[in-house]
Amino acid sequence: MEQARARDAASPAGSAVPRVPEQARGDGGGARGEHTHSEPPAPRVFRHSVRGQILDALRTALVDGELEPGALYSAPVLAERFGVSATPVREAMQQLALEGAVEVVPNRGFRVVRRGARELAELAEIRALIEVPVMLGLARTVPAERWAELRPLADATALAAARGDLAAYAESDRAFHRAVLALAGNQQLLLVAADLHRRAQWPAASAPPVRHADLVADAAEHSALLGALIAQDLAVVESLVREHFRGAGG
Repeated sequence: MEQARARDAASPAGSAVPRVPEQARGDGGGARGEHTHSEPPAPRVFRHSVRGQILDALRTALVDGELEPGALYSAPVLAERFGVSATPVREAMQQLALEGAVEVVPNRGFRVVRRGARELAELAEIRALIEVPVMLGLARTVPAERWAELRPLADATALAAARGDLAAYAESDRAFHRAVLALAGNQQLLLVAADLHRRAQWPAASAPPVRHADLVADAAEHSALLGALIAQDLAVVESLVREHFRGAGG
């Protein structure tokens, strides 16, 4: 995941920032901000709205570690790099602030929140408290053929892990868990679980890079979980879910 990165000489930490492909740029390079990072990550998935494109790009950069903990980013400068107005960038950053990924710095921009290992452990604990009982209940009631329908989602996580694509893995991992929990028929559960899941995927400050072998092993747990759910092996279901929350992809 090594990339060529530009540096903002006036940034407090001088941290690296992601580049933007030419097709995503609106200025052919542009000037740098005085005190903030100037280059946003490239959006991977284009949605119906500009705000959605920018939000996807920034979430990808968070997962990949390209938006660095403690670094300050300016909405107007990011907008210049994306070739859009500052409004959709600011709106996307405001959404990330609501999700706890960044904090607003008045008259300056948005700073990526520094998150520690303890916070990630707490998120894993909360997810287990919510999702383990739900999955155990589903294991008792959902027929085997319904679980088999989720195989393509499990396979998607395995493919992303094999490529070492953290952002694609994070997205496919959320899709798998969302499909499992959706079988409970509780919309509020899905909203709460999705928020916790996304927060759990943002790396902690100074965290070591995710090893490829760990990501592959984490993805393999999806297939193993489906097998346990089909077999209604409750002990294995509980063990796999708890371990998965502590894994590389969560």
